[in-house]
Amino acid sequence: MIITDTHTHLYSDAFDEDRKTVIQTAIDNNIQRFFIPAIDSETTQSMYDLEKAFPDNVFLMMGLHPTHVKENFEEELKHVEEELDKRKFYAVGEIGIDLYWDKSTLGIQKQAFKRQIEFAKDRELPIVIHCRDAFEEIFEVLEEVKDDKLFGIFHCFTGNLEQARQALSYNMKLGIGGVVTFKNGGVDKFINQIPLDEIVLETDSPYLAPAPYRGKRNDPVYILKVAEKLATLYDLPIEEVAEITTKNSKEVFGI
Repeated sequence: MIITDTHTHLYSDAFDEDRKTVIQTAIDNNIQRFFIPAIDSETTQSMYDLEKAFPDNVFLMMGLHPTHVKENFEEELKHVEEELDKRKFYAVGEIGIDLYWDKSTLGIQKQAFKRQIEFAKDRELPIVIHCRDAFEEIFEVLEEVKDDKLFGIFHCFTGNLEQARQALSYNMKLGIGGVVTFKNGGVDKFINQIPLDEIVLETDSPYLAPAPYRGKRNDPVYILKVAEKLATLYDLPIEEVAEITTKNSKEVFGI
């Protein structure tokens, strides 16, 4: 059994004291593939260091996170493009729109989102979308740019069934993490109406730890709780959930 964590911030300072132990514990529990989203230029070197330490398990993305789209976003986008041209990345991400923290930057968030979608299309890469309080705005952009080159993952999906189906219509897989285990998360009420072929597993560690660890640091090994929950909801063995979702991740990332 191989489980793929399609979204984890393992370079976060939350893991500074025990990073290697945390990763090795996950590997020992069959979580063998970690896809690492970028935040901004300040995280680039720590991502490279992580890849160097675990070259067989860590796969990097490059992008500018919407909460880090500030006055200097043009400079940050230049960094993203330069890095994409230097070496291999497996996605452009995480990118998107976040209106939870700051609605005043919506205009430049949209600009940055569209530009990075173009970066991905030009390089035949998937995108990994961050959406918080912004389904309408995200779908508006995706409707403008949709074509055969658009594909990727709708990270940390927290919408309803209708929004899930709309996300899938843009050739996105749904990234399902700890929220599916939350008592009032909502996703567990409908997710089994979505084919498992359209789903990938993720932790978003160190954030969004699943039950019963909610509120604590989310470790990659906790993805087992997500897989177990989906196994229950789909009435399948956990091994089959692992196999299908890992296959889905290979379709997106090409590895």
